[in-house]
Amino acid sequence: MTPRPDTLAAALTTATSFVVNAVEVLRFGGLQTDEEPSPFEIATRRPMYRLRRYYGPVAGGAGHRPAGVDVDEVDVDAVDVDEGPRPPIVLVPPMMISADIWDVSPSTSAVAALHEAGMDPWVIDFGSPDLEDGGLERTLTDHVVAVSEVIDLVTAATGRSVHLGGYSQGGMFCYQAAAYRRSRDLESIVTFGSPVDWRGSAPLGVPEDVIVNVARFVAGYVFSDRSLPGWLASTGFRLLDPIKTARSQVGFLRQLHDREALIGHERQRRFLGGEGFVAWSGPAIVDMMQQVIIQNRMMVGGFVVGDHVVSLADITCPVLAVLGEVDEIGVPAGVRKIAAVAPSAEVYEFPVRAGHFGLVVGSTASSQTWPAVTDWIGWIEGTGERPEGIAEVGPDSAGDPTPTTAVMLAAEGANQVAGIGVGMVRGAGHLAVGALQTTRALGYEALHAAPRLMRLGQIQTGTRISFAKIMAERARTQPGDACFLFADRVHTYSAVDARITNVVRGLIEVGVRQGDHIGVLMETRPSALVAIAALSRLGAVAVLLPPSPDLSELLLLSSVSEVVVDPEHAAGVTDAGARALVLGGGADRDLPGDLGEGVVDLERIDPDAVELPRWYRPDPGRAGDLAFVVFTRTTGSWQTKLVTNHRWALSAFGTASAARLTAASTVYCLSPLHHPSGLLTAVGGAVVGGSRIALSRGFDPATFDEEIRRYGVTVVSYTWAMMRELVRQPVHPRDTLPTITLFMGSGMPRGVWRRVLDRYPGTRVLEFYAGTEVDVVLANLSTSKQGARGRPLPGTAEVRLVEVDPDSGSIITGPGGYAVPSEVGAPGLLLARPRLRVDASIRRLRGVFRRGDTWVSTDDVFERDRDGDFWLLGPASTVVRTSHGPVFPIQVADALGDLPEVDIAVVYGVPAATGPVAVAAVSKWGSTAITAADVGGALVSVPSAGRPDIVHVVDTIPVTNWYRPDATALAARGLPKAGPRTWIRDPASGEYVRLTKAVRDGLVPSTVTDGGR
Repeated sequence: MTPRPDTLAAALTTATSFVVNAVEVLRFGGLQTDEEPSPFEIATRRPMYRLRRYYGPVAGGAGHRPAGVDVDEVDVDAVDVDEGPRPPIVLVPPMMISADIWDVSPSTSAVAALHEAGMDPWVIDFGSPDLEDGGLERTLTDHVVAVSEVIDLVTAATGRSVHLGGYSQGGMFCYQAAAYRRSRDLESIVTFGSPVDWRGSAPLGVPEDVIVNVARFVAGYVFSDRSLPGWLASTGFRLLDPIKTARSQVGFLRQLHDREALIGHERQRRFLGGEGFVAWSGPAIVDMMQQVIIQNRMMVGGFVVGDHVVSLADITCPVLAVLGEVDEIGVPAGVRKIAAVAPSAEVYEFPVRAGHFGLVVGSTASSQTWPAVTDWIGWIEGTGERPEGIAEVGPDSAGDPTPTTAVMLAAEGANQVAGIGVGMVRGAGHLAVGALQTTRALGYEALHAAPRLMRLGQIQTGTRISFAKIMAERARTQPGDACFLFADRVHTYSAVDARITNVVRGLIEVGVRQGDHIGVLMETRPSALVAIAALSRLGAVAVLLPPSPDLSELLLLSSVSEVVVDPEHAAGVTDAGARALVLGGGADRDLPGDLGEGVVDLERIDPDAVELPRWYRPDPGRAGDLAFVVFTRTTGSWQTKLVTNHRWALSAFGTASAARLTAASTVYCLSPLHHPSGLLTAVGGAVVGGSRIALSRGFDPATFDEEIRRYGVTVVSYTWAMMRELVRQPVHPRDTLPTITLFMGSGMPRGVWRRVLDRYPGTRVLEFYAGTEVDVVLANLSTSKQGARGRPLPGTAEVRLVEVDPDSGSIITGPGGYAVPSEVGAPGLLLARPRLRVDASIRRLRGVFRRGDTWVSTDDVFERDRDGDFWLLGPASTVVRTSHGPVFPIQVADALGDLPEVDIAVVYGVPAATGPVAVAAVSKWGSTAITAADVGGALVSVPSAGRPDIVHVVDTIPVTNWYRPDATALAARGLPKAGPRTWIRDPASGEYVRLTKAVRDGLVPSTVTDGGR
């Protein structure tokens, strides 16, 4: 059959059109359109960006000003304030997509839609980094600071606060900039497909472990010294959905003959095809991988912007999160998390049936996104009603499970294949991860702890190891990482190490030499740690002085004549007779020009002008050398404790291993630096782990949650009952703390332990026992037993428990005169067998278990359970030796602390006519009364002979400056008064009954003046 002429003509026309259009595409990269971009002017030009103002006073009058006119390259103040009441909105693109994303074509232009709705649109143009001077060296901080700077510029130009909008990563910049400036001059934030959680809600459903490991590889090996070209960014974007990309290309070819059908979408196609993508600088990629993915700083806080540390909790302005229901990049669950991490902001969401790109470009954006945004701005401005379809998102609902995108895609007939494919990938990934859970749980600790424990085990007396040496290692291996976080400022390892070196030069200039004992008396601040590290680098001994009215006594006791101080303590040191070496103080320093006799300002010494002596060698300290001197006061008089470099390393490496500290960890150091747990455990563990140290001026329960959020704290250090003050604080409904994983310290009462876990679900308590001068470290690594001290850490001293005489406390010997080991569940004195040479000042025990062996007593009584875990019963000096047997203070206090009605408890001895009487005092938690039956029931876990004779309720139990419950004042009062809140144990029945005045009077010795009568 012969084809009809009209059919042949149509086919020829179609073929001709196809060829003509194809040639045009090959020649120009696409079809030429008559569309003009929206008019804008360059309001200001900076090295980091150009600021576009669309439809401004110059370009926007009649709308025929050519696009891109540069009216002011320097000063935005030259731009006239718009005469109308248009609310300004600043739009921020992602790093790898050009600013034209906001104006791809007239039919889908964001700026055109917003302008027509009465807005004043401004756009940040970061340009093409590979074409800008220094563009490929840009960091994440550069982008965030640029956004903040633009807010100031637009505010100055318009005379009013701005609305801030960002697409994808541009929205993340908006959150970060808003936190950086604490929402100053911001009316609201609008983001489009901008997740804050890239780990728990990873794109394409990739398991969290996988995306973190990929991010580590990319940051460490791929982009550490190279950038991402624009063409590769475009290719990667299209490969995220290869089926849709292929379908689009096939559809384009099938319609290439029909110019009219293609022309309306041509600019959009060309934009996605590569023209809209720009290079991405390597430092910015690495920074994003480190902070956003590996460390998850947008979720946990502690995001570093320059030398500032911020948290998204600092956002207080309203937030509208526009999310795509079928968005595989900005996963809805991850987008909603902004409500969980910004509890002070009112957060709303607007769901759109679109993918990632369709949120801001295309027909859906034109018909849904931009009308919703304009209505939102009108509502915020007070000129309109709350838009339909916008729902408030609370912190609790932010984590609600979202229907899997695969299911949604499956409902889209055209996308069914792609949806099933993504779902299969996601399911396979989760299945594989689930199969590896047990293996990883068994091997994780050994994998991360092995290198540290191996190094610890290799340390010998002559091994060079010290606090300053580890700091220098960190400065070499992770120079740009945060070391200290203090007063919202960030101090990097490299900056801190340089500061240490400068302080060393100042110390040398004033005559400090290797081996000198130099006091340190400073408030908790970075300069205090720098001073301690500088003395360590010099090879001097840092004598850590607590602030005390007994300063003269402490100086005499430690033979110190020179003290490094902050300005606040200078006068006190000179009054005590020592020379004050003043360091630090920052903006608070107020020193006169003439400092007077006995005061030297180290800050006035030019380190570059100091000639180093030939004897100086950085970090000369060896394991056996004395590093620090600390002070304790447990018996009413001050005592010095000597800490060697090995002892410091033991605690530091042990803590880093036990707490699994890494560069992603932030340790909140609440202990003062003169307390052993501060320098040995919290700071030492953080430095060895390469972690960040959040320093606090002092423990304040009222600001605890806020600082946890700001610094992104993952590990909180404590001493004794410190956390008791925290759990007393009311819990606010919006205070969700996703950051803390661990509390670590020593001496937490068991009742406080329980309340901490109740207040912060999902955390755990890592309880340490560490001797200041003995190489023993116990930690409850493998147990969740509340109150247990755990087992010896690998690499620390061997420990044994030996029986002691219940009356004298001396070690019991058996056959051959050797010590008798304690049985399981029986009390015993803890002995340690040191690995290295023992200092001569420490009393050594010889021939304990065999001829010639050497052991050191910790002077603490423990018992060991059948699992091998050690339980501290109390220091030997505090055991109350009654006629019915020894009463161990911590054992009794923990048992009473198990009562929900008990706050904390202490045990002490009081002389009586019948001999020493063991008295337990408890303070109340809540308003419920404590009864004798409660007391008897709680003490069932204590052996009968070890129960206290008297238990009474007191209004409060004092604690020391280090939060250790202190029974000194209670013991000084003698026996407690008779009354309804005091009970005595009936020897016949073993039950606790009310103490009467007659019984009490019978216990008071005639030779004792009873202050409590």
